[in-house]
Amino acid sequence: MNPLRSQNWFGKKGKDGFIYRAWMKNQGIPADEFRAKPVIGICNTWSELTPCNAHFRELAESVKKGVWEAGGFPLEFPVMSLGETLIKPTAMLYRNLVSMDVEESIRANPLDAVVLLCGCDKTTPALVMGACSVDLPTIVVSGGAMLTGKYQGRDIATSDVWRLTDDLRKDELSEDIMNEMEAGMCRSRGHCAVMGTASTMACMVESLGLSLAGNAAIPAADARRKVLAQLSGRRIVDMVYEDLKPSDILKKEAFENAIMVNAAIGGSTNFVIHLLAIAGRMGIPLDLSDFDRLSLGIPLLANLQPSGKYFMEDFYYAGGLPAVMKEIGAFLHDPVITVSGDPLAANYERTTSFNREVIAPVQQPIGPLSGVVVLRGNLCEDGAVVKPSAASPHLMQHSGKAIVFEDIEDYKVRIDDPNLPADETSILVLKQVGPKGYPGMPEVGNMGLPKKLLAKGVTDMVRISDGRMSGTAFGTVVLHVSPESAIGGTLALVKDGDIIDLDIPARTLNLRVDPAEIERRRAAWKPRETPYHRGYVKLFLDAVGQAHTGMDFDFLKGGSGSAVTRDSH
Repeated sequence: MNPLRSQNWFGKKGKDGFIYRAWMKNQGIPADEFRAKPVIGICNTWSELTPCNAHFRELAESVKKGVWEAGGFPLEFPVMSLGETLIKPTAMLYRNLVSMDVEESIRANPLDAVVLLCGCDKTTPALVMGACSVDLPTIVVSGGAMLTGKYQGRDIATSDVWRLTDDLRKDELSEDIMNEMEAGMCRSRGHCAVMGTASTMACMVESLGLSLAGNAAIPAADARRKVLAQLSGRRIVDMVYEDLKPSDILKKEAFENAIMVNAAIGGSTNFVIHLLAIAGRMGIPLDLSDFDRLSLGIPLLANLQPSGKYFMEDFYYAGGLPAVMKEIGAFLHDPVITVSGDPLAANYERTTSFNREVIAPVQQPIGPLSGVVVLRGNLCEDGAVVKPSAASPHLMQHSGKAIVFEDIEDYKVRIDDPNLPADETSILVLKQVGPKGYPGMPEVGNMGLPKKLLAKGVTDMVRISDGRMSGTAFGTVVLHVSPESAIGGTLALVKDGDIIDLDIPARTLNLRVDPAEIERRRAAWKPRETPYHRGYVKLFLDAVGQAHTGMDFDFLKGGSGSAVTRDSH
């Protein structure tokens, strides 16, 4: 094996070694812990402001047990944590900041490898992006989904929030009842209980090969989550001796596997942006068209909300992600290596689905529509995405007049106006919610429908924006329109009454306006002035890429490695 990186700190003689070891010993650490033991960093996104990750202190202790058992020396460290439910204006604004925190924390410290503890939506891609940029041996331990919510004899979870909100706006539900349902929905530790973005990210890291088999679906409250954490602690020590790094695992084939698995589980559209960003850190060429191409022929097998009926807890009992991967094994690149050191097929070859209602066979899928469809056309020159498994069949091919909201504030003021000139054939268009426009690209693309249409029983409409939507959401929602409106994309030029043509089977999205008129509007368009002139948000606006590139900072593409160029002592 290569010399331990940590010995550049703890193995030094004289003043330097004295300083590195002596100050560490004030924590009661015996001298032999510093002698030729792999130092394993445990990167922890625990925070009471991130409820999904609030059990991570306990989970970290299980990782430490495994590290000690394998002869390593665990050192836990915190990084900024992003709680999707609390942070404003949107957690996505800070994903790249956390990735920088992770990258610099790993590189600057005496670590030989790292265990990433992540759960809530943005913590997973942020930690993986940062660790990939350093490229030390890395393993991911997800926090797990919460137990299925219960209320008055029925199962409930995050996707129901959107339905309940509509019921509240229709005066069919009271605030008191909603308050009662809160405790029943979030009744245990863990992230959202459906195949939202958090669970999609856990599936992403398992399908990429960055976690042990079974990581994605074990509920947070299940004791087997701690077992997996402990086994991961053991395994990361072996990975140091094997010098098994992300660059050995994350080949193009691994990314293709992740895309195919995401199609089969009905994963979140946010998967697209995050996987593109991770690929960018690894120097892997990945394009929006890959998501569409690789999803073709992969049916929807996981009957999970929001695309289906069941919950992540049911998914685990039915066999979890290995059972899905077994079903689509003929499509996958099996030889790729995972953190186990074995080929991917070893993660699922001895498993099966224990409940065909939850994980269907590939010959009898939950539905033929899966994955992410990438749209092209004059309204999205660089692409837009839609999740067909969550869309309404009657809207898959649709033309309608645009109802335009210039920004989210405009939408909030006018959406329930009884005089809003909208009917069920209208197309709702929301501008200024892209990476630079908001800024941060919030999850507001699944706009609530006009109150007057809800009252008539309308449950879905075509909605188009340059923003994102929660992985727990559903509907015929076109997202990630690129270029965004804030930088002069064609979306910025749409006016009330314009006809928009959506054809999901044909992969097209077009504004039915004469090209000469579009150019006249473009010539007259002016960008909004930004109020952000300092700090991180200014850096974000100056450096962030568009949605179709992964929304990473331009200066963070690729990696810098683990070398420390200066020694302060």
